[in-house]
Amino acid sequence: MLRENWNDAGPGFHPVSASDYLPAAQLRELQLRRLKHIVGRAYAHVPLFRERMDARGLTPASIESLADLGRLPFTVKADLRDTYPFGLFASPMSEIVRLHASSGTTGKPIVVAYTQEDIQVWSSVMLRTFAAAGISRGDIVQNAFGYGLFTGGLGAHYGLEAIGATVVPVSGGNTDRQVMLLRDFKVNAICATPSYFLHLIERAAELGIDLRDLPLRAGVFGAEPWTPAMRQRIEADAGIKAFDIYGLSEIIGPGVAAECSAQDGLHVFEDHFYPEVIDPETGAVLPDGQEGELVLTTLSKRAMPMIRYRTRDITRLVAEPCACGRTLRRMERVGRRSDDMMIIHGINVFPSQIEAALLAVEGALPHYRIVLRRAHGLDQMHVEIEVGPEFFSDRIGAMEELRRRIAHSILNVTGLHVTVRLAEPHSLPRSEGKAKRVWDERQDSQ
Repeated sequence: MLRENWNDAGPGFHPVSASDYLPAAQLRELQLRRLKHIVGRAYAHVPLFRERMDARGLTPASIESLADLGRLPFTVKADLRDTYPFGLFASPMSEIVRLHASSGTTGKPIVVAYTQEDIQVWSSVMLRTFAAAGISRGDIVQNAFGYGLFTGGLGAHYGLEAIGATVVPVSGGNTDRQVMLLRDFKVNAICATPSYFLHLIERAAELGIDLRDLPLRAGVFGAEPWTPAMRQRIEADAGIKAFDIYGLSEIIGPGVAAECSAQDGLHVFEDHFYPEVIDPETGAVLPDGQEGELVLTTLSKRAMPMIRYRTRDITRLVAEPCACGRTLRRMERVGRRSDDMMIIHGINVFPSQIEAALLAVEGALPHYRIVLRRAHGLDQMHVEIEVGPEFFSDRIGAMEELRRRIAHSILNVTGLHVTVRLAEPHSLPRSEGKAKRVWDERQDSQ
């Protein structure tokens, strides 16, 4: 049953989030109507998409059901770089009210655009994100996502204001000030990357502040993969409930999917973003429940429609009912990407596997890095992990035993023998945004 009255709905519910509870038939009808419109818009205004449709003998009229989506061509990240900066826009610049862009560290930046209608959709899905996390009017929320060309800060900001929360737009960095504001403003919830929040917990302890003593009760974390073990560490050390959110700039930014109170997968806001899971090798669409690469189609984005965008994120869709009552399908949390796989001695390894192995060992801290080197023509993996100060003493045997247990845990998870180096607390680099976990030095060690 849809709850229409704010006063009766309880904390975290907002009338806009009624879209989360649409009956399946009504949702599918809405999706098809929006899909037909967005395909027609892209065909009419985006030359690259029209050329690919024509090459397949397809027109917008070819879309008669949701199943027909699988006949359309994929869009990939290279398409955004190849048409840089504005080649995929479906709206004239006179209608564009916002541009965001990636950092461009691996080439030309990816540029994304928004009309005023797109900003309204973005605000509404972020409102639903925060409602799912139990954040509502009257809450004070510290937004430590970066502002600027990165979509995280402003995306979260507009959603928080829309739900009626008080926003503290601190952005990233200046960790001492972050801790001061958490305490002095009596902040109830925080938005950040999980790796930066771990750093914030650590710095607060150095300043004599235990976050568990503050009114802080919830964290909304995203922009990078994080494991269930990382969530457990955050919740235990900060005394909060940690919610995972998912998004990407190419689609809209944060707000594509979000966890609810059940913390059992992320509900995809599929009235605006239609999800598919494909076999990353063949491109074949897989049924719900099977793991593969997530593909997303924007159903309402006007400035820059994305049709069947290959995210490279590995997940699966869950159609079974959720305890929260939402009818939206869920996606399993993204722990790895098809393009972050490392091949060492013929074995496929993902950073998330290393993190899970490390955090399973008592004494290991959640700060680590993976260094790839090449010796005698062979790739080698080295793992550097911070450990508690009690291990840096005269008890060399205790350090060796811990090193052995960490190496054995990695072996059990990955099947690889790796070199493990124990590092003192605070000695590894910290990130104020997305964490850098893999340092590839193979070009330097040839």
